[in-house]
Amino acid sequence: MVRDFTRMILQGLVSIHAHGYVHFDLKYDIFPRGDSSYELKISDFGNCTKVEEVPNHWEVDFPFVGTPIYMPPESFHDGAVKKTLDLWSLGCLVLEMYTGEVPWNDVETDEDLMPLLDDSKAPEIPESVPCDAREFIETCFARKSEDRGNEYKLLLHRFLNREEEKPEKIVVTVAEKRNSFLLKLKMRIKRASKITMDIRKKPLNLKVFPSKAPQFKKVLNKFLRLKKIHLKPLDSNLVSVQ
Repeated sequence: MVRDFTRMILQGLVSIHAHGYVHFDLKYDIFPRGDSSYELKISDFGNCTKVEEVPNHWEVDFPFVGTPIYMPPESFHDGAVKKTLDLWSLGCLVLEMYTGEVPWNDVETDEDLMPLLDDSKAPEIPESVPCDAREFIETCFARKSEDRGNEYKLLLHRFLNREEEKPEKIVVTVAEKRNSFLLKLKMRIKRASKITMDIRKKPLNLKVFPSKAPQFKKVLNKFLRLKKIHLKPLDSNLVSVQ
């Protein structure tokens, strides 16, 4: 469920950032569906600002862009709004979904949080968080904003594309191959038998050809009409040669 919700948030950030805006106070609401599942939607766009703009409420005495516990270190030093700011906030939300507690829950006041962010600290990730989810959150918590990548790269992270969610490879055993071969053989025999029965049921259309070609008959008749030639006896007055 955490992976599904994270994917939904990133898909929402794709749309927001594509329009040139940063949410910079990332929140979400969960809505039930009719099939006993839930849909997550990004909410509270009151502080949404264009990229690289400085919000009006950012001041020296309140040096945070958005809700402090969800803000990255650079928001403490620079009030300019960047897309990567939302990615740090996303890491905070994913961590909150796993632990059930808000980030920096042991920090009492914003004044206590300021030196931690000034030192580029990030919320602690408990050991109970799965390894791939930990890597995802650590990417969001990268100290250098450019190391967080973007929403498109995070959508391809292995945390959101786990192997067990992919279709399992079908392993065919020797027995299954043998059974498959026998089944194919039976089907071929069955088709051959059907073709034989169809041939037996159909009447045979035979063409009768004359035993002798007409041209051959003409030649034979001419030969039969020929007169017999009687050979003359040989002359018997022959001289014997010694």
